[in-house]
Amino acid sequence: MQIRKSIIYLLLFVMADSYSQELNLPVFTQYLADNNFVVSPTYAGIGDNLKIRANALTQWVGIKDAPDNQSIYGDVRIADRSGVGLSFYNDKNGNTIQTGAKFSFAHHLILDYYSKQYLSLGLSYNINNFRVDTNNFTNGDSSPISNSYITDDRRTSNNNFDVGVLYRFKGFFASFNANNILNKNIDEDIRRAEPNLILNYQLYSGYTFRGPKKSGLEFEPSVFYQMFSSDNRSSTDVNFKFRKFDRKEDYFWAGISYRFLNDQFLKPLNIGPMVGFQKSIFYFGYAYQVTTNELSGYNSGTHVVTIGLNFLQGISNCPCTQSPIH
Repeated sequence: MQIRKSIIYLLLFVMADSYSQELNLPVFTQYLADNNFVVSPTYAGIGDNLKIRANALTQWVGIKDAPDNQSIYGDVRIADRSGVGLSFYNDKNGNTIQTGAKFSFAHHLILDYYSKQYLSLGLSYNINNFRVDTNNFTNGDSSPISNSYITDDRRTSNNNFDVGVLYRFKGFFASFNANNILNKNIDEDIRRAEPNLILNYQLYSGYTFRGPKKSGLEFEPSVFYQMFSSDNRSSTDVNFKFRKFDRKEDYFWAGISYRFLNDQFLKPLNIGPMVGFQKSIFYFGYAYQVTTNELSGYNSGTHVVTIGLNFLQGISNCPCTQSPIH
């Protein structure tokens, strides 16, 4: 009975925490599905195609009203040194629902042509709609809630910006982003206890190694770090993946991710394998994460599916926007 109460308290904490962190959508392993644009606007336009990725994320399968997220990302190069991107998302966590979009622009520079050093600058404009669905609120006995302060869905809209910088040197890459740099507008009469600081920082870095000649292999260890300014919470993903190419430049890939809070390295939040492939213009990826905390006995893990298409093949005349995947 005590364990059950602990689980309920934990779920309430997660839902309350997600409410205070609106505009900060979940980042699991979608970015590892050859979709770095998920974590940074600086990647817009890097590559040889119009790239579209649709992600479906279901967290803690088996728990009622657990977080669920759908998103679609697309980016394309314009001219030789710039790119634009667009993303839409729908996120549901219990009775809280977010929908919104991001519009991104990136410009790419050559720092040194011969040593292959490039610098990219990115900016995103975000619009987010947040509401609390009160239709499911009851007095505890299945009768509709009778609180006079709860008369309709609570809805707010926010506008914000992300900024980022990306440095690349041969196979090395490192991006730093500040997301939601403006404070959130809050109705003081309704949500006065809610923090208005939603700024968070993200660092994504790694290195892509080529295998022996003619092996068609690439290996890519990487790290993703995120910190929230409101309470200094932070977490880290440690990842490893490899790709195997064939003669037609199609490939399959596999990897693993290890996520932990930064003050609990030996107590991971989740661990999960990833697999995927690209065949012609079609892309598919799947990731599974095993929950390792107290919720593990109540759910079958988190599932992430990515489906993508690559259109309009065209290699850039500038190496700063050519595909980093060989």
